[in-house]
Amino acid sequence: MADIETIIKELAEPIVDELEIDFMGVVLGGGKETKLVRVVVDKKGGVGVEALRRLSKGLSLQLDAEDLIPGKFNLEISSPGFDWPLTTTKDFIRYEGDWLRISFEDGRPVMEGENLGLNEDGDLRVDVAKGKQKGEQVIKLEDASKIIRTVNWGKVSGEGKQKHKRGKSNAKKRS
Repeated sequence: MADIETIIKELAEPIVDELEIDFMGVVLGGGKETKLVRVVVDKKGGVGVEALRRLSKGLSLQLDAEDLIPGKFNLEISSPGFDWPLTTTKDFIRYEGDWLRISFEDGRPVMEGENLGLNEDGDLRVDVAKGKQKGEQVIKLEDASKIIRTVNWGKVSGEGKQKHKRGKSNAKKRS
């Protein structure tokens, strides 16, 4: 018999296909009395509230009919968040242009840069903004221990943009 996560995926797939969103995974948790079933979905540009509502309603009805989870459970439909690891070709396509943080198996320093997508060999292309590795780098996915999305703080803080000089104002003071 298939495990619960696989069955939930099989129940969700027709709904996510109809809604044109990507199924990313199932996380089971919760306590003794109430279980948590978290279904993670996303798509390029994000998933709208209406799609999340429709998936929740459809999957909830199916889970109740299948009586798959004994006792009480809460169904949560959510997007992956930044800490969700990118592992599939679809992940790298979906998040092309996003800022990535890459940790390595061999102990190399963590690398950050813009996801330029996968090349024809299936290796990740990253535009690294600073450090010894500045510029486009090609990373074999099997060399990475974890790849997640993160915030490009240099872009957010305006690093690299011309700073405005502060000077005296020519405005007249009011008395």
